[in-house]
Amino acid sequence: MKRIAMTSLSLALLGAAGAAQAQTSVTLYGVIDTGLAYVSNANQNGDHLFGMVNGTLSGPRWGLKGQEDLGGGLKAIFQLENGFDPGTGRLNQGGREFGRQAFVGLSGAQWGTVTLGRQYDPSVDMVQGLTGDNYWGAAFATPGDVDNYDNSLRVNNAVKYVSPVFSGFQFEGIYGFSNLAGQTGQGQTWGGAATYGNGPFSVAASYLYVNNPSANRATGWNSPSSDSLFNTVINQGYSTAHAVGIARGAGQYVFGPFTVGASYSFAQYKNDGNSLFKEQEKFNVGNGFVNFQLTPATLLGLGYTYTHASGDTSATYHQVSLGADYSLSKRTDVYAVGAYQHASGTQRNADGVTTSDAQASVTDYGFAGGRNHQELVLIGLRHKF
Repeated sequence: MKRIAMTSLSLALLGAAGAAQAQTSVTLYGVIDTGLAYVSNANQNGDHLFGMVNGTLSGPRWGLKGQEDLGGGLKAIFQLENGFDPGTGRLNQGGREFGRQAFVGLSGAQWGTVTLGRQYDPSVDMVQGLTGDNYWGAAFATPGDVDNYDNSLRVNNAVKYVSPVFSGFQFEGIYGFSNLAGQTGQGQTWGGAATYGNGPFSVAASYLYVNNPSANRATGWNSPSSDSLFNTVINQGYSTAHAVGIARGAGQYVFGPFTVGASYSFAQYKNDGNSLFKEQEKFNVGNGFVNFQLTPATLLGLGYTYTHASGDTSATYHQVSLGADYSLSKRTDVYAVGAYQHASGTQRNADGVTTSDAQASVTDYGFAGGRNHQELVLIGLRHKF
């Protein structure tokens, strides 16, 4: 009799465990993207480079994400995402263990999703997917990533809200706390975005504001709520900015095998008495792309980006990008991309004080330039798991 009771209890416990497991899921996922590259004028001496470049189409990563059904349409969710360099094995995003994303939150079908942690800003969530960067990554991004087109910046200490979809319309907002005691209005990040999709047509717009605290600003960007955008010769002279404001808009239309899209952004690098540069810098960026699905496995792309600086300097950058991607399977593809950039005018040097002739530096790869033109060609392999 005792044995029967124990068996019944064991079956009951197993049933309960099975029910709990059915309501909870955890997924391990990742991307490894690496390739060989040729870069002309890759340093200040104008030398060429042939080597390995990682993360052209997708930033290499691995992560865990999951959810638990809490009942009544409510779910607990989380995501931890690590960025790494396949060539060396080192961590990306400043050496953070989960530098790409790290958040927990609650999601409801009726009222939307609230998450807390390190997260993408709304422009990445809603605008980036309508640009060439969504398909071709860094090779089609803005020179210097001056407008966060390629997601150089993530938000720390952030609370984000994402609405449900209302007849094709959706919006979201984010606020990143500075966590600085006694410094109200210093070091915070905030932004919002909205998108609308109707069949083959989609459109989105966003605004992002990031603030740099006054203390120790002469050493560069040190906002506790956001990463630095100042990673190439094109904009590194503005790392002592008081604040950055970025407005973006994009649209996309799909017809037959073609996808066409266009975007515009306006980035302001704002100075104050603690900044090394003495006049606000503005970047106007216009971008267009067209993709052609040649076969179910073959995608071709062409993009053009015009970037013009005004206010503090007068640099202009013209960039043309090409891409071809072939899917070996649903998870593995090979690709070839190339870009040419020409620069003219003047740009602020890294010291934040002097200026020089504008140097070309394709997108946000970070190759120093040293000349007014740069060419980049990459052949790569990407695997998703």
